[in-house]
Amino acid sequence: MASHRRLVKHFSRKSGPRKALLRGLMNSLVEHGRIKTTVTRAKEVKRHIEKAVTLGKKDNLNSIRLLISRLANQDSALAIVKNIAPRFKDRNGGYCRVIKIGRRPGDTAEMAFLEFVDYDFKAKVAPKAAKGEKKADKAAEKTASKAKKATVVANAKAKKAVRKIQSKSRQASQAAAR
Repeated sequence: MASHRRLVKHFSRKSGPRKALLRGLMNSLVEHGRIKTTVTRAKEVKRHIEKAVTLGKKDNLNSIRLLISRLANQDSALAIVKNIAPRFKDRNGGYCRVIKIGRRPGDTAEMAFLEFVDYDFKAKVAPKAAKGEKKADKAAEKTASKAKKATVVANAKAKKAVRKIQSKSRQASQAAAR
């Protein structure tokens, strides 16, 4: 298969499924700031997301509408314009990076992280809670689960009482009809 002067990766898909794949990856990247995918997909998505961020830096109605049409997700388009593009206002390109992380065990496809260059991994990982806080959290969970069980039992008893009343009413109406 010749790959000279080929502008886009086709991923063995027709145009519709290929666009859907790229849109989904772009939306995930905008939502999470970092995604894990294959290297070829990451490189292709990087092209598209960098164009989208450059478009979002204009911050006018037309650019928002173009982003919505390209991403098919209004929330992601507005996130690019309002959150992501202002972070890169002094930068002329290179908003994303591809970090290779080795091969996938199942099919040995080369995997990579695609992330924005200002992505802070340490801020995303929650700091481990102290042991005292864990005990307090477990105690709170126990009381919450007990309260939930009590409400479930009360609801079940109420339903049972309603069923009894309905059954007596049916029996009375059947007896009256005879």
